[in-house]
Amino acid sequence: MATSIAHERVRERIVRLCRGAAQARELRAAVLDQLRHVIEFDSYVFALTDPRTCVGCDPLADVPLLDELPRLIKLKYVTAVNRWTRLGEPPVALLYEGTGGRREQSLLWRDMLGPAGIVDVASMVFRDRFGCWGFLDLWRATPATPFTSADADFLTTVAPPVTEALRHCQAATFTARPADTEPRTPLVLLLSPELTIRAQTRQTHDYLRRLLPTPAERSPVPAAAYNVAAQLVALEEGVDDHPPAAGVHLAQGVWVTLRAARIGDSGAERSGDVTVTIEYATPAERLDIFSRAFALSAREGELLQVLAHGADTRQAAAQLHLSQHTVQDHLKSIFLKTGTRSRRELFARVLG
Repeated sequence: MATSIAHERVRERIVRLCRGAAQARELRAAVLDQLRHVIEFDSYVFALTDPRTCVGCDPLADVPLLDELPRLIKLKYVTAVNRWTRLGEPPVALLYEGTGGRREQSLLWRDMLGPAGIVDVASMVFRDRFGCWGFLDLWRATPATPFTSADADFLTTVAPPVTEALRHCQAATFTARPADTEPRTPLVLLLSPELTIRAQTRQTHDYLRRLLPTPAERSPVPAAAYNVAAQLVALEEGVDDHPPAAGVHLAQGVWVTLRAARIGDSGAERSGDVTVTIEYATPAERLDIFSRAFALSAREGELLQVLAHGADTRQAAAQLHLSQHTVQDHLKSIFLKTGTRSRRELFARVLG
């Protein structure tokens, strides 16, 4: 009974946090603090993801293997067991329970986590009908026992409010007036096949620090670059079919897109280096994330796309085979969902 009461109190606090959330990083830190009251874990990775590609882009993590971060992320992406892209209903899976104790089925556990003393991993995805907004891995270390079904059940109950809050936080990034911080030319990071840094263009260092803030005395951690590069490897190995790209909020309404590609003909061994480019998000990319973040319907998203290309109400109605009255109704709904009052204000946010 006492345990049930504790779980319910923590769930209520998490729901309240979600209702007032404005920044995704602060929300994730607060949720983790609450989870510690009812679930024992030693380390964690709580990453935002591109809602379309499901690729991680803004991790909040406390892990004991930072010296091997590129390898850790690569193994995370090429591990099929409990991969966040394969979780649905329920949105939570436990490594020990899910494998019947045969944790070596997970490449990540077999090659890294097991030798590091990790007993179990609780994996969680934050997904709704508009996209995938993040994933969470909780690691439990020796000598603790594996996670329980009760742990998984509790995580499942908090998944919906946290998912909605993460989406709202991404929507909030579009309300800021974009600062003049976008890269004017593509920035490039060159990685080895093991995803270690070989070289980078002059401005890349500064942008990596903005993507994942680090103290001035430390080199920035290119976690977002590692993630898109690891997704490229997962795509090549047939583990997942999402493209190796991720849209990331940089700062003050500015969105950038990271993409990974293999240099040359790497062959079966895939021995070629990997390039990761960082570019200002295109209008189409911003529009897609905007539509998903503000929970626009498919028809509202179509209308927004047509209007973004300069169509007026009559032209939009003709292109979408709707009446002008219906177009106006859809537009009013878009204004209501996005908190805007005019087309000018709407597209200032959409297009930055």
